[in-house]
Amino acid sequence: MGFNVGIDIGGTFTDFCSVGDDGQIIVYKTPTTHYDLSVGFMRGMRELAKRSELASREYLSQVHALRYSTTVGTNALIERNGPKLALITTAGFEDTIFIGRSRSWADGLPLHEVKDMARITKPAPLIDPDMVAGISERIDCNGKIICPLSREDVLAKLQALVDKGAMGFVVSLMWSFVNPEHERMIKQIIEEEYPEDYLGAMPVTLSSEISPKAGEYTRTMTTVVNAYIHGLMADNLNRLGNELRDGGYERPLILVHNTGGTKKVSRTKAVLTHNAGPVAGMYGSAAVGALSGYPNVVFTDMGGTSFDIGVIVNGELRAHDFIPVIDRWRTNIPAIEVKSIGAGGGSIAWINELMGKTVEVGPQSAGSMPGPACYDKGGQEPTVTDADLVLGYLNPDNYLAGEMYLDVELSREVIAEKIAKPLGISVIEAAYRIRRLVDARMGQEVFNEVALKGHDPRKFAVFACGGAGATHACGFAPYIGARTVVVPAVASVFGAFGASTMEIRQVWDVSRSLKLFHWDKQSYLKDLESFNRVVQDLKSLAIRDLKLEGFGEEQMDFHLELDMRYGSQYNLTKIPVPRLLLHSEDDARELCEAFTQRYSEIYSPEAAFPVGGINVEGFYLTASVNQEKAAFKQSVGTGASPAAAALGTRPACFDPAQGLVDTPVYDWRLLQPENTIHGPALIDAPETTYVIDRGWTYTMDAWRNGVLQQNR
Repeated sequence: MGFNVGIDIGGTFTDFCSVGDDGQIIVYKTPTTHYDLSVGFMRGMRELAKRSELASREYLSQVHALRYSTTVGTNALIERNGPKLALITTAGFEDTIFIGRSRSWADGLPLHEVKDMARITKPAPLIDPDMVAGISERIDCNGKIICPLSREDVLAKLQALVDKGAMGFVVSLMWSFVNPEHERMIKQIIEEEYPEDYLGAMPVTLSSEISPKAGEYTRTMTTVVNAYIHGLMADNLNRLGNELRDGGYERPLILVHNTGGTKKVSRTKAVLTHNAGPVAGMYGSAAVGALSGYPNVVFTDMGGTSFDIGVIVNGELRAHDFIPVIDRWRTNIPAIEVKSIGAGGGSIAWINELMGKTVEVGPQSAGSMPGPACYDKGGQEPTVTDADLVLGYLNPDNYLAGEMYLDVELSREVIAEKIAKPLGISVIEAAYRIRRLVDARMGQEVFNEVALKGHDPRKFAVFACGGAGATHACGFAPYIGARTVVVPAVASVFGAFGASTMEIRQVWDVSRSLKLFHWDKQSYLKDLESFNRVVQDLKSLAIRDLKLEGFGEEQMDFHLELDMRYGSQYNLTKIPVPRLLLHSEDDARELCEAFTQRYSEIYSPEAAFPVGGINVEGFYLTASVNQEKAAFKQSVGTGASPAAAALGTRPACFDPAQGLVDTPVYDWRLLQPENTIHGPALIDAPETTYVIDRGWTYTMDAWRNGVLQQNR
């Protein structure tokens, strides 16, 4: 017997999911220990062992892989506690990261702060201006050396930076993604002066290795962010790895990437761990969708701090961030696109006096400490969880399977003081408004995310995940127009579930500009080798890295995507390529036709303009390892009647005019496939609560997923 374990650290809870070789799934949630994430991590591992009826050491020795979505790097950026870095760049471009892009003042900010332009400021830089050195060198856009690098110049600038207290170096030179020779020379010089066997040895991070892509500012900032969080992540993960080994875990710790794959710690770029938890949830949605027959899925995850949204088309995670932002910094990492808004169980409700005393929810969150008022840890602000508790949806004596008690009186007090009294309404009405407002906001964001990508939301199944997803699914679904809402069996820990099922997978990318179709000659690319050479170089890197992880080339699958555009357009469109290499002009023509078809799907056929020329600007090679997937258990249906799972009733409010009314309650653990429940009703599960609104029907499927449908 063995186990695959996924761990997802959120702003409020840390989630665990263990999938056994026999398909058995064990889940656990525990409050996130922000002061030391490893405390909550090890607590969860001990609990998984206990629920597997094994001693902790015996359980860890049987774990095939621990796949970890970590927020260590994100926390380092938020707290600004990284090392003092120095930047070495091309002379004349020392101010690039400080000037930024035209909209860098707004990057990473929520909408309500962007609107407050009188107070908005650029973020404090991660590298001080006096820690930037310009080196006399120059390589042109074709990779030709125009001005050679001077060793003496590098040594002089290096010594000055060391004297100022540099604890690490970022090297980002002009056009280094085309020809990295000068960056590599600088790294060699630094390592010769400060070798690893000296205490003065310092890490050197090259932009040509971290982000070999066009875009001077984003390439440099991607490298800076990676260097800034690298050391802290390495220390934290090394300590965690030592604890795991001491506890009996014998394999390397594996990190989840925002590219949709995983790699062991020693082969991971720190910057690729940002926002990995929601991406793992999307991967889990694709897996469950394939089992249940839902190829088109809108993934949603309502946790304690945020509400995440992702789109899966034909079972594929094909949408990538055009401009990925990490904290306040634009980057160019090849990340799967997941949109997040400040709408979770811990989102704070408040009165907006400037808008005529209207109720607002979020984006501020109470987090896990102090958390909502009902946690009785000092929280003084009303949250969505407090509203759900006052409305009777949550069982205060059985929250998180009874491991956490909720104080409903504290929730009533803060809602009365902060919302009800200022508006002159009842506490029930105030709580109901909080719920309706957050549901409307989530529903509208989901609709926009799907529709603006050129899809019809009505043709998608909505997956309601996260600890609060089942509680609010019926509330936000009507705003989307979807006909089916699915609450997976492990929805409350879905990021961890997705991580536990993820494959070894990584993306290698590089910027190269090629004219696939010449507008002036109206002809296709003749020099096919210029295309194939880029792909073969990326494939060589992929094979090298995966062999270092212990896999043979025969186990690897490769998939190519391209960033393409018409003529001199600014926006790029990413398309999958049917083959890795081009062997004839017909292959080039087929690729151009595939781009035009994809472009037409997004922007309409009238927007396509192939005669204007078609360019390739970026290559993305995905390499994955063929591994046996877990076989999840199906259950046999017992009929529509849920009577065996009935627990009685609980007062709950589905209409403020009626107040609290006795509502049927069911135990999720006792429900069986084919059981059908008509709303209004409540279903208590160990890690969440299902709220079935009036006019909705819940049916459990063969994998114990809940399928919600609105009565027509």
